[in-house]
Amino acid sequence: MSDSGVTVTGYTTVRGEHRHASEVRRSRFIAVVRRIDSEDGARSFLTDLRSEFHDARHHCSAFVLGPDRLIQRANDDGEPSGTAGAPMLDAILKRATAPETTDLSDVAVVVVRYFGGVLLGAGGLVRAYSDAVSQALDAVPTVRRRLVQRLAIPVAHADAGRVENSLRNAGTQVLGSDYFADQVVIRVAVPAGIASIEGFDAQLASLTAGQSGAQLLDLKWVDNE
Repeated sequence: MSDSGVTVTGYTTVRGEHRHASEVRRSRFIAVVRRIDSEDGARSFLTDLRSEFHDARHHCSAFVLGPDRLIQRANDDGEPSGTAGAPMLDAILKRATAPETTDLSDVAVVVVRYFGGVLLGAGGLVRAYSDAVSQALDAVPTVRRRLVQRLAIPVAHADAGRVENSLRNAGTQVLGSDYFADQVVIRVAVPAGIASIEGFDAQLASLTAGQSGAQLLDLKWVDNE
């Protein structure tokens, strides 16, 4: 079994949707956070909120996508350039999810603003939009995502029960077994990453006396429950 070649094997995202309302000098800010899985999902989210809050002056947005956070978008929606979308995006990117860890992704935020008649100035707008997102993120539950490899392990019929039981006892997630005339194929899921791959290879070699090797089926992102 060879290394998958991936560099990012885990990141943090949010669960569902959360809303937080605040007021700054008579302007009302409603920050809505939602988990997304695509740019189309982020655009649909914004469309939904434009419809729901159709009478608001601004619907500013930002989102981050992907395990490596390479997809980043922000929009000021009529606010002075750089005073809304950019600080909202910055609040997502700088959100600490663990000590010395900032890896929040697959997240979209829309901040709806009802203008209260008092101009906040550029600095005031930056603080207001950044704080709105930060306060919403303070309350939203998060979940850790991890990359797993789904593997197929061919073994002899006589060894299948022992190998499967040993894998389960060692904490390996066994997905199932497929029986064929000449062999049994045990399907498992293990964390991606060089250390976990090497560890599993060694474990498998000891269980089968070096007679079996795992074959990569696919890679999949899953939520840690």
